[in-house]
Amino acid sequence: MYQITLDKLIDNRKVHGAAVSVCRVTSSARTVQDEWIGASGNLEPGSQFFIASTTKLMITALLRQLRHEGRLGIDDSIGQYLGAELLRDLLIIDGVQQAPSLTIRQLMSHTSGLPDYFQRKVRGSSLQDELFAGGDRSWTLEDVLERARGMRPAFRPGQEGRAEYSDTNYQLLGRIIEVLEGAPIAEVLQQRLFVPLGMASTYMYTDPSDTRPMALYYKQKPLPIPKAMTSFGPDGGVVSTSSDMMIFLRAFFGDAIAPSTDLDELTRTWNSIWFPFAYATGIMRFRLPRIFSPFKAQPELIGHSGLSGAFAFYAPSKGTFITGTVNQLAYPDTSFRLMLKMLGDE
Repeated sequence: MYQITLDKLIDNRKVHGAAVSVCRVTSSARTVQDEWIGASGNLEPGSQFFIASTTKLMITALLRQLRHEGRLGIDDSIGQYLGAELLRDLLIIDGVQQAPSLTIRQLMSHTSGLPDYFQRKVRGSSLQDELFAGGDRSWTLEDVLERARGMRPAFRPGQEGRAEYSDTNYQLLGRIIEVLEGAPIAEVLQQRLFVPLGMASTYMYTDPSDTRPMALYYKQKPLPIPKAMTSFGPDGGVVSTSSDMMIFLRAFFGDAIAPSTDLDELTRTWNSIWFPFAYATGIMRFRLPRIFSPFKAQPELIGHSGLSGAFAFYAPSKGTFITGTVNQLAYPDTSFRLMLKMLGDE
C-alpha cells in the first residue's frame, strides 16, 4: 500500500518525485517490527536531497549532547558564548539591548522575539521571495544579523505563550556550537552525528558546485539556488536520504545521541507557531484538531519538517517513524498529507 500511495502522489505538477522511509517499532522496547523504503517519480530510494529546516532537529541533537557533557546549559545566556559586537543592536526593546541576555532555550524554542531574517519582509520583499523569483545569492551570519537589525522585534523575549518561528535563532545556535567545538558546524555535524551513526550519505552543503542533491522544485520547474543552500547552514543546510534520516530520527528519540530522559523536559511546554504547528525546545509538533477528522483521530507527529518538502517525524500513538521528502517548495501541506495518508495505510 505504501508504494501505491507514493505513486499516486506523483502528478508532475505539484510533486515530481518523492522518497520515504517508514519504520514501525514496539512501544516498549522499540525493537523494529517492520521497515519500508520507497520512492517514486524522479527520486530513487537512495537519492540525496535537501532537508532544509529538518536540519534544526540535528542542531537540537548537538545541543543535547553538549548539555549532557556539561559544556553548556540551555538556560545559559547567549552572551556567555557570543561577543558583544556580534550581538550589537540585534534586539532592542525600550532602549535596552536584549540580545546578550537571550537564553539558548529561547533560541531553540523560538521564544526569543528575534525576527526571521529569511521570511520576514523588508521593504515589501523577503529573502524567500527573492529566491523563489530565481535570484540566487549567498550570505554570512553577519549578513543575517544585519538584516535582522533592520526589523522590529516579534515580541519581548520569553513573553508567556508567545513564539515566532525564526531562522535567525538557529543561525546563532550554530555559531554557539562552533565556538564551543572550535570547528565549522559542517565538521561538528560530521564528527558528532553523521559518522558515529553511520549516515554515510548525509552532509552539510557547503560547495555551490556540488550537484549530488536532487534539484529543488518550485511548482513545475527546478529552482537552482546553490549559493543560498550553502548559506543556510545550521538553520537548513543539510543534505540526506530518507534512510539516513530514519537512522537519525530513531537515534534522536532513543539513547544513541543523548539520554532520551531529557525529551520529557524539552517537550513540557508547547507554543503555537502557526496552525496546526507548535514548537517546544528544539522540536516541532504537527497535530490536527478533532474537528478536521471527526470520524478518525489523526496521530500527533513530533520531529521537524523543512520548506523543501522534507520531513522527519515520530507518531507515538502509532509507534511509527516516517522520514523523506516530496521535494517541493511551493505546496508545504503536501508532505503532511502524505504522512497522514501513509500512517493511515498501516
